[in-house]
Formats: sequence, structure tokens, C-alpha cells
Amino acid sequence: MAHSMTAFARVERAGAHGTLSWELRSVNHRYLEPHLRLPEAFLDLEGALRDALRQGLSRGKVECTLRFDEGSAGQPLQIDRERASQLVAAAEDIAALIRQPAPIDPFDVLAWPGVLVADAADHQRLSAEALSLFDEALAQLKAGRAREGAELARLLEERLDAMLQEVENLRQLVPQMLANQRQKILDRFRDTQLELDPLRLEQELVLLAQKSDAAEELDRLCTHIAEVRRVLKDSGTVGRRLDFLMQELNREANTLGSKAFDPRSTQTAVNLKVLIEQMREQVQNIE
Repeated sequence: MAHSMTAFARVERAGAHGTLSWELRSVNHRYLEPHLRLPEAFLDLEGALRDALRQGLSRGKVECTLRFDEGSAGQPLQIDRERASQLVAAAEDIAALIRQPAPIDPFDVLAWPGVLVADAADHQRLSAEALSLFDEALAQLKAGRAREGAELARLLEERLDAMLQEVENLRQLVPQMLANQRQKILDRFRDTQLELDPLRLEQELVLLAQKSDAAEELDRLCTHIAEVRRVLKDSGTVGRRLDFLMQELNREANTLGSKAFDPRSTQTAVNLKVLIEQMREQVQNIE
């Protein structure tokens, strides 16, 4: 089953120590490219988060943002006095170099990384909550990618049906187009009042039939269409295989256009290329 690389997920959980929320956004990309935005207190989770993404997704640029709001439920503040003293001493040394230094703002000191110390047990619980919530957000993101992938597969199937119809229409028209071309050659001889050499006429017609024989291209188009349908039903990553098949379909449509000797066959080649390009754009979003 095809999965899209485009999706969005947001989850939130309130607890005794505050509110955690995750936002996950993914768009198409050749490889898996995670971007994590974490509060400083949760930076140690980065390795586990990247592992979870690698296990859950194969491709896509994924932006993961964690927010933590302590609200009014936070525990009494614990200050690392030694670190705060070092920070104040460093600030005073800098102030001595300035002619009219501004007074040190205590809130600036508190905002400095490492000055406020969280309880180790509380931090462990919060980290476990953040990881659990991330798994929930990732599952939601994957479900969204699956839903959009199913819609993309439906759109691709519609265009594959249209391509098959174009191919079958052209197959039925080929005998009539060859008969028309035969008549054009006969009319040309008649208009020029040249003596008609039956052998030469047959040679011309055989040469025309050989140059315009598109049966092989039509057969290969049908084969590639069947393969696209098979791949769409496969599990796992199928985007790269589909992209390759779009190139093969386009190659056959180009060859078909180069062999066209009738406006109807030319139009068929153009119609096929339009459908293939529409599919190619959709395939870029498939994982």
C-alpha cells in the first residue's frame, strides 16, 4: 500500500508537572531527514527520537517540535548556587570593563542554562512522558500518510485506466490509419499521372508499416501499467520504483510519438505524456 510523505500530527498531554505537546510535519524528500526542535531539558532524548523515526518512516523531511509548559503546576525552584555565583562573577568581571554597566538582572541569571535545576526523578518522568507522547504523535503521522497515500493511489489508478483506454483506442485505429495511408499513396500516383508499379507500391507500404509499427511500444506500455498497479499494492517503500516506472512509461510514449504518421496517433502520444506527467508529480509524494 502506498504511503504519502506529506502529513501533519499534533498531540498534547497535561500532567502534574505541566503540559507536553508534539507537532510533527513531514513533506517529500529523497531520504529520511529528521529535524528536531527540543527544549534544552529534553535534548538527551534526541538519539531515542531519531531511532523511533528510522523505525517508523523510510523517507521524507520530518520536522518534530516539542513544547513544554510548566504552567502553575511546577515544583519549588531549585537553584544551582555555585553555577549562579560563577555566572554573576563572570558578569561582574565584564562589567568592570564597561564605563557605565547596567545592573545585573536576576531573571537573566535564572534564564541561563543550568542555573535552575530540575529534580532528577521529575526529569526522568517527564522524559518518559515525552517519549510516550512522541510515539502517539508518530502513529498519528503515519496514519495520515497512509490515508493520503491511499488517495494518491486512487488518483494514479484513474490515470492508468485512462492510459489503457488510449492504448486500446490506438490499437483499433491502426488498421484504418494504414488503409488511409495506402489510399493517400494511390492518390498521389494518380495525381502525378505516373504509371503505378504494384511491386513498388507494396514496397512503399511495407516500409511504411515497418516504420509506423507501434505494437511493441503499445505492448510495453501495457506491461508497465500492470507493473505500476502491482507496485502500488506492495507494502513498504515504493516511491523510487514508481518513479523509475514513470520514466519507462515516458520513454515508450516518446517512441510512440516519433513513429506517428497520423494526427490521431500523434494525439494519442501527447495524451499519454500528459497523463504520465500528472502521475509523475503525484509519485514524488509517495514514500
